[in-house]
Amino acid sequence: MMTCRILIGDDHEHARQAMRMILENDPGFEIVAEAANGREVILLSEEKMPDMILMDINMPMLNGLKATRIIKERFPEIKIVIVTVSDDVSDLFEAIKKGAQGYLLKNLNPSIWLEYLRSVAADEAPMPREIARRILREFSQPPRPAPESGLTVREREVLSCVARGLSNKEIACQLSISEYTVKNHLKNIMQKLHMNNRVQLTRYAFEHGWVDADS
Repeated sequence: MMTCRILIGDDHEHARQAMRMILENDPGFEIVAEAANGREVILLSEEKMPDMILMDINMPMLNGLKATRIIKERFPEIKIVIVTVSDDVSDLFEAIKKGAQGYLLKNLNPSIWLEYLRSVAADEAPMPREIARRILREFSQPPRPAPESGLTVREREVLSCVARGLSNKEIACQLSISEYTVKNHLKNIMQKLHMNNRVQLTRYAFEHGWVDADS
């Protein structure tokens, strides 16, 4: 795996130190910059062009949600993971609507952090089920007819699994195919739908009624 270059955005030094300690022990990650407020995150994003940003929500001058929106508008290829002490779904959902790829609670075990961030870096992080249900309620009342997408039956099955929060390994198991095949299907789906990540695919599936929130 190529090294993932990370920018840390958090106004608390102790929080940044804790994230440094987690990431510095893994050769797959390199910390390229740190910022203490949302404006600094934006400026350093332009200067350093990191692969991923760990973004706190509550920061001075410009909060993490607004910074996320601005960065994703300017640099959509940068992955953003919200880091927070709260599991308030409304905040997390707002971050996802503004383009974030995922979220992490600050009190999780470091091994979970590393596993999740590797998944995000590889575009394999599953969508949390509760977030997926909120996406359904927000965007799918009522579902809109899906435009002609050119997706095959198997690709629609994979897309449905993604929207239900399954990982690549779980999709492979459910559909009796290899993880490599799952990745190829996801690549083709994203190309056909002109999308970049699993969050966008999940929203698309729910928006067009291709998956049930309770499935």
